[in-house]
Amino acid sequence: MRLLLLSTSTLHGEDYLAYALPTIAGHLPSGGRVAFVPYALADRDAYTARAATALASVGITVQGVHRASDPRAVVDAADAIFVGGGNTFRLLRALQRTGLLATIGDRVRDGVPYVGSSAGTNVACPTIRTTNDMPITEPAGLTALGLVPFQINAHYVDADPASTHMGETREERLEQFLEDNDVPVLGMREGAWLEVTETTARLGGVSGSRLLRRGAEPVELPPGADMRDLLEVSTRYDT
Repeated sequence: MRLLLLSTSTLHGEDYLAYALPTIAGHLPSGGRVAFVPYALADRDAYTARAATALASVGITVQGVHRASDPRAVVDAADAIFVGGGNTFRLLRALQRTGLLATIGDRVRDGVPYVGSSAGTNVACPTIRTTNDMPITEPAGLTALGLVPFQINAHYVDADPASTHMGETREERLEQFLEDNDVPVLGMREGAWLEVTETTARLGGVSGSRLLRRGAEPVELPPGADMRDLLEVSTRYDT
C-alpha cells in the first residue's frame, strides 16, 4: 500500500492543497489519472473542479467518480485515488451506497496510491469514530476502509489555556473514546500528514501531531517522526 493522509487540504491564507502539493505530486504517478471522490461535500462538481485545477499544475488529470454511471469503474481504471474532505458521515454513507468502500479498499491494497484529506483521512481508519464531524447523515454503520489499524483525529487542536470556554477539549473527547476503545489515536494538527506503506509510517508536514493511548500520557510527535510501530498494534473496540 501507498497512503498519503493529510489532516487538512488548505492552510489559512493559502490556496487549496498548496502546502502539500509537492508531496502529493511525488506520491502520485507522473502524468497519471486520479479518481477523485468528492462525496464529502454537497457541490460535487465544484469540488472536483477545484481538485482538478490544483493537480493540473503538477501534471495530474482528475476524474470525479460522481459523474460516472458506475463509480467503481472509474476507480478500477484510475492510476491513483484521492478522497477529499468535508463531512465524514456524508462521505461514508456515499461510499457504502455506491459500493466504493470495497472497491477502493481492494485497489489500494493492490498497490494503487491513495491520498486522503480530512474526511478522506478519517475513512482510511478502521472506523470513523474519531471524526470531529456532526452526523448530518446516517451511514449503515461506522466501519470504514481500515487501511491503517489505528484511529486518526484530523484537524486536532490543542486546548487554549486563555479560553473561558468550559466545554470539553479535543483531548478530553478522545480520552472518552479511549475509555471504551483500546485503539491508539493519532491527533494530526493542521498542516500535518502521514505517509504509509505496508512496513513504514512517517509523519510529515509543517506541524506536529499528538498520540493518545489508553492508560498512557499523550506523546508529542514532530514532523519526521517514525510511526511504524502503529502498523503492528492490536486494537479492541467497545471494550
